[in-house]
Amino acid sequence: MHQPPRGEPEIDLEQILNRIGATLSGFRNKFGGNAFSYVTFGILGLALILWLASGIYQVRPGEQAVHRTFGKCCRVSDEGLNWWWPAPIGTKNIESIAEVRSMELGFRTEGNVSSSVLQQEAQMIAGDLNIVDVPLVVQYRISDLQNFLFKVADPGELGRTGGDVAANRPEGRTLKDATEAALRLVVGQRSIDDVLTDRKEEVQVDTQQLLQEILDTYETGLQVLSIRLQEVAPPAEVVDAFQDVNRARQDRETSINQAQAYDRDIIPRARGEAQRITQAAEAFKRERIAKAEGEAGRFLEILAEYKKAEDVTRQRLFLEAMEDILPSISKFVVSPETEGALILNAGGAGQQAIPVPVPSIPVPTQPPPTPTPEGDS
Repeated sequence: MHQPPRGEPEIDLEQILNRIGATLSGFRNKFGGNAFSYVTFGILGLALILWLASGIYQVRPGEQAVHRTFGKCCRVSDEGLNWWWPAPIGTKNIESIAEVRSMELGFRTEGNVSSSVLQQEAQMIAGDLNIVDVPLVVQYRISDLQNFLFKVADPGELGRTGGDVAANRPEGRTLKDATEAALRLVVGQRSIDDVLTDRKEEVQVDTQQLLQEILDTYETGLQVLSIRLQEVAPPAEVVDAFQDVNRARQDRETSINQAQAYDRDIIPRARGEAQRITQAAEAFKRERIAKAEGEAGRFLEILAEYKKAEDVTRQRLFLEAMEDILPSISKFVVSPETEGALILNAGGAGQQAIPVPVPSIPVPTQPPPTPTPEGDS
């Protein structure tokens, strides 16, 4: 959280002068006129040196100091050892500009426990006329120290997490009211679903941009670093109904995702199977066409040879056919030279002759002439 400003102790000039006067009166009574004069000038010189030395101060890393002369702002110094006129001539304000500060809207954090106080801060009306609680955290830092200290008259705020906000510091009511205005405008332009579900990031970005525009218009010297929505919820009276709606939406999204997953799985497989069948059919077609063309070409070649020598080609085809057929069958050859013996497996290595009686085939006799009727020639 932000540190309190490093101010200067209040100096009562009248009291200091009274003490100096009393001291000088004592010296005059004790030492006399001349000695008193020397002592007086010495004391005044030493006081002047000490007063001027009190203007030396240090600005730590990440801080800036604003110098004022008789209340008028004139210069800003960065980190390091510096000097400026001490009071009552000059004053200075030292602030951390690198520190990230935060403001809670709609809840307060005490220790590690968050409590929903001032719930009306975060109650918004969405664009579809639904009421929704939108607590958030604004993170910011000082970007322009002069504007931060002297441009905005803020009443301050008590009870802020991390400490009270003093008056005339725009991180008090000014920052809170601007945040509420920006958030209500953004939420009022959207439906309640955008805030509750999937567009919370867009709500955060739009709110941050609008809030920064408002703060720049007021010249607050603040830079908004981020806005983080907390647990957004509908009012307690209708929270059960909203939860039912959200569960139904989640079930719908689950069903859609499952259907899309099935679609992405089954369609590629079906397309692959169709492609495989198509390629197999194309291959079969090409094979059949090539085989038919080969057979036709072979037939044409044989036909050409046949036309050149029909008897020789016919005999060659017959012999080639016999070469293909005879080796795979058993052959029985009857030779008249073996006197009725049957040669088994003729032409093979294991041929043998077995005597088998060959039945005689009767030779038919010539029938007698048919008599002709008388009178015929």
